[in-house]
This record gives sequence, structure tokens and C-alpha cells, in this order.
Amino acid sequence: QGELVESGGGLVQSGGSLRLSCAASRRIFSGSTMAWYRQAPGKGRDLVARLTSDGTTHLADSVKGRFTISKDNARNTLYLQMNSLKPEDTAVYYCYAVKVVNVEGTGVERWGQGTLVTVSS
Repeated sequence: QGELVESGGGLVQSGGSLRLSCAASRRIFSGSTMAWYRQAPGKGRDLVARLTSDGTTHLADSVKGRFTISKDNARNTLYLQMNSLKPEDTAVYYCYAVKVVNVEGTGVERWGQGTLVTVSS
């Protein structure tokens, strides 16, 4: 099992909701900037939402007002609540973590294995 483990993907009808989870070890979770990316069939991997260790969030324009990124520090888990889903949200969703590990600013990146979200019309 990887260091970032996603769950919660599946098949949902247009307008429906899903919540993705990403479980990490405390060593990785603490102090990391966490994010969700997605990759639709035949396309590149795009940032969906980002949450820094100090709580600052960023959402892609395409999901603003529909998706929410959050975390539970006690559970070392990142979430992506997805509401009002559209067929164009269909993609493999990846959890991402990056942590600065030295004074030079070197970051260690980690990726989850991905979870498939399919939105039917």
C-alpha cells in the first residue's frame, strides 16, 4: 500500500455528490501542502484543489462553488467534497502531498494511486 491512499470514487449521476478521502501517515500529513489533481481520459493532469499546511485553500475555476477541500488533522486525512457533479468531472482523481524538507526549500512530493470518478449524464 502506498503512502497516500485515496478512496471514495465511483459512478454517480450528473448533479450527484461524492466525497473523496486521502489517508496519509502523520509524518507525511503534518506540515505538507496537500492537493487533489485529476486526469481525464486523453488529457493531462490538472490541479483541482489545494490546501496548505496553514489552511489556505485554492480551487480551480471549473470547480469553484461545487467542490470543497478540507482535512482532518486528527485522522491525517484529506477530503474532497464534490457536489453538483457534471460529466466533465469524469476523471481519475489523485491525492498529492509536498513537504519542504530542508532550508534550501527542497520539496518531497508524493502521489496516491488515484481513484476513478465517473459522472453519467
